[in-house]
Amino acid sequence: MRQVASRMVSSISMGVSSSCFPMTRPILCDYVSSHRPVSGDPVELRDYLTVIRKRWLAIVTVTLGVLALSAAVTLAATATYTARTSLFFAVEGSASVSDLAQGTTYTQRQVESYSEVATSPYVLEPVIETLGLGTDVETLAQQIDVTVPENTVIIEIAVESEEPQQAADLANAVGTELAAAVSDLSPDGGEQGESIRATMISAATAPGSPSSPNTPRNLALGLVLGLFAGVGLALLFEVLNTKVRTETDAARVTDASVVATIGYDDTASAHPLTVHAAPDSARSESYRRLRTNLQFLDLADEAGTIVITSSLPQEGKTTTAINLAIALAEAGTRVLVVDADLRRPQVAKYMQIEGKVGLTTVLIGRATLASVVQPWGNNNLHVLPSGRIPPNPSEVLGSQAMEQLIDTAAEQYDVVLLDSAPLLPVTDGAILASRASGALLVVGSNIVHQAQLTKSLQTLEAVDGRVLGLVLNKVQKKHTDGYTAYHYHPTYSSRTESDARSREKRRERQRVPRDRAAASPPGHAVEASGEPDPIPARVSGDELAETGREAAPPRHASPADM
Repeated sequence: MRQVASRMVSSISMGVSSSCFPMTRPILCDYVSSHRPVSGDPVELRDYLTVIRKRWLAIVTVTLGVLALSAAVTLAATATYTARTSLFFAVEGSASVSDLAQGTTYTQRQVESYSEVATSPYVLEPVIETLGLGTDVETLAQQIDVTVPENTVIIEIAVESEEPQQAADLANAVGTELAAAVSDLSPDGGEQGESIRATMISAATAPGSPSSPNTPRNLALGLVLGLFAGVGLALLFEVLNTKVRTETDAARVTDASVVATIGYDDTASAHPLTVHAAPDSARSESYRRLRTNLQFLDLADEAGTIVITSSLPQEGKTTTAINLAIALAEAGTRVLVVDADLRRPQVAKYMQIEGKVGLTTVLIGRATLASVVQPWGNNNLHVLPSGRIPPNPSEVLGSQAMEQLIDTAAEQYDVVLLDSAPLLPVTDGAILASRASGALLVVGSNIVHQAQLTKSLQTLEAVDGRVLGLVLNKVQKKHTDGYTAYHYHPTYSSRTESDARSREKRRERQRVPRDRAAASPPGHAVEASGEPDPIPARVSGDELAETGREAAPPRHASPADM
């Protein structure tokens, strides 16, 4: 939508660029120029309608506000009435047609002067005295409008007043005094017969309705101005809002493909395992689509190690990594999920497994990869939690031990997914991307700005990291094309994820607690939180080894716990 608004701004810029003032050019002209569309595709009517449909509430609010303001001003205005009178000017004593033509020409020239006399003290002072008005000449002159129709010898006098009868009396009085003034001021033509005479041809009458305010006109004007203001603000918001919300917004930043679009779910943080808990939901199908699209990426000559990261926190990188891993495992792919986010690890918490022993335990040499990984679900999915949080995550992830772990994991599994910290706050993700086959960049819809996404891509490019694609996450329905996702059952239906999740909850409540306990191997405790304890700040290598020796690595994690 921002492209549509930008094109409208660019069309305005064609008229603005040639008339920008020197002081406004650095701000206005450069801003307009910067928002010209890159593509030359024509803007269609449906593009404008899409912007209006998207921001209809703001447009209606602005329109009603301007309309209400117009109505308030109209009601608060004092009603005024206008009375009109007309005077005809002629030359007396014309003996021939030639004299008459000359007299008419002379009169037309004089009428312009007499129109000024109508609002002069010479005319208005007698009017004030005759009608007994408690006002002065200047105030009364402001109530009088004198006009001369083109190519005529007629003067029209319009007088405004708060009282209709007073307006008529004033108009007639001004007309009478102006006629007398013309008689006094006109030169005596003598035998030439060029004396000018003014005759009132239309006497003023009391108007039946006020001339101001014009309520229908004011309300119509307020409605039109409100619509223009509302649509203008909607387009301005589209231009100024630089957040990435749709694939079109992402395409303005990078040529990287959007390999999947995941819909918004406000319960995702509470129920992150969408593919497992609601396999028939629209979001689960989106993760499977991501799995399918990954199969078309050129990873044949490289180990399948993929870093999943984002620009900022809260964009959904961890839930994307977990659900992608479950989807891959369902298709028979041997997958290892590594929680390499040593700042705020969440994999163990979301998957409800032991998280105190894991990646850092292997890196310090106190355990092997095979003894720490925990199977989840079927035999195709294994999980390597973060372990204890080190005081220097960047150095740990950039160590030779981490590189060896990635190589070992790539030999044992078809795909290795590394959940990494966001790119902009820390450098952990960039370090891992430089050692992996590629990176999937999760883009939170309406969360990250275009400039931030550009910075993240530049960070990956600086370390020669390969961007496999973008995953547009948390896309709200209003930012989609409006297609309804169906769940394929024996009969087609439109059941939501919450319905599927409710069924899963009912099944879990029917399970016997002792069956769940029996499903877990002895000696293996499953933490609901999965939060690993941090390692004390800046411990030595020996102390870190001792820390790893304190916790015996679990042998297995039971999928029945889920």
